[in-house]
Amino acid sequence: MTDIALPAGFQDLEPLAARWARPTENERNAIRLSAAPGDFVDFDALMAPRLEALLAHLATLPARPEDPADYNALLLAAAFAEAAPHHELYGDSAQVPFSFDARRFTPDHGTEAT
Repeated sequence: MTDIALPAGFQDLEPLAARWARPTENERNAIRLSAAPGDFVDFDALMAPRLEALLAHLATLPARPEDPADYNALLLAAAFAEAAPHHELYGDSAQVPFSFDARRFTPDHGTEAT
């Protein structure tokens, strides 16, 4: 993990960004697929209470922010959107129950930066 700066007021989420915020869907999927159940619990516990404020901040920016801290915030929000169902619906499992192994699916566009 590396240090990833976030906008002012969101520094408490930087440890989450260091783990989860990655510029491509495939990289975020790799993090999600390697996550243990407790990782989803921790991500949700720290991120969910701050999500509304983070999304309000992102709503004031262009779709692809130029400022690195704002871009990192966008990546963290994307990672949370992709990981949240695993906490809320799938019992903190990295896999989707009653489905094929998600590692079999690799999006063609997954190597493009968000």
